[in-house]
Amino acid sequence: MIVIKVGGGKDLNIDAIVADIVTLRGAGRELLLVHGGAETTNEVAEALGHPPEFVTSESGYVSRRTDRRTLEIFEMVYCGQLNKRWVEKLQTAGVNAVGLSGLDGRVFEGTRKETLRVRIDGKRMVLRDDWTGTVERVNTHLLRTLLDAGYFPVLTPPGASDKGEAINVDGDRAAAMVAAAFHAEALIILSNVPGLLRAFPDESSLIREIPKAKANDFMQFAEGRMKKKVMGAVEAIDEGVHKVIFADGRVEAPISAALAGGGTQIG
Repeated sequence: MIVIKVGGGKDLNIDAIVADIVTLRGAGRELLLVHGGAETTNEVAEALGHPPEFVTSESGYVSRRTDRRTLEIFEMVYCGQLNKRWVEKLQTAGVNAVGLSGLDGRVFEGTRKETLRVRIDGKRMVLRDDWTGTVERVNTHLLRTLLDAGYFPVLTPPGASDKGEAINVDGDRAAAMVAAAFHAEALIILSNVPGLLRAFPDESSLIREIPKAKANDFMQFAEGRMKKKVMGAVEAIDEGVHKVIFADGRVEAPISAALAGGGTQIG
């Protein structure tokens, strides 16, 4: 099993990713796809008059402030526009894709955070009207049923709380939990950079290899969204995933390139 997480950047080569999925599945590789869509969500939220708000946790991680209206916009973009775009492209390429959010069948399940402790303008605040959580369980039975029947699951946030509520979950960490649940050979995280950079945004400063035991030490080089990606990688490694690869989603055959040693290899 190889789990592929694709970010939501518009400069990603989606057609190349789809073509590579077709090639690898044709060669007998078992794959699962998880996708994001933050960039498009931000644009739609602005257009709808409910611009995105980001908050920083006390531990220094930036996340989307998710009130109920933001959650509705999030679902509209992730589950509707973007998920069905992936499904359509895969279907056109001959892959019988099935699009699911983590809420469907509780594919991604976790606990909603009753309160969120953040810093805004240097002040500590507690947010209560927030719909976020962390994936703790993956419905592998549903996904295995689809895979064994010849379908290709295309997964996206949100997830489901233990009470069945929709919750905004981080896509990279959700993909890490999927990879862990399937004891995956590899988790490949594709984005609009060639991998983890020692001196962001200098792409020539690519870190090519990171030993498993030292993965957490490289958090210092992660900027912005890459922090959550490194966090997800560390969680996947801790849960027994053989290898995690940060790779370039803008190139031809990006998954195959990652499996051949490209990007940042953790393992």
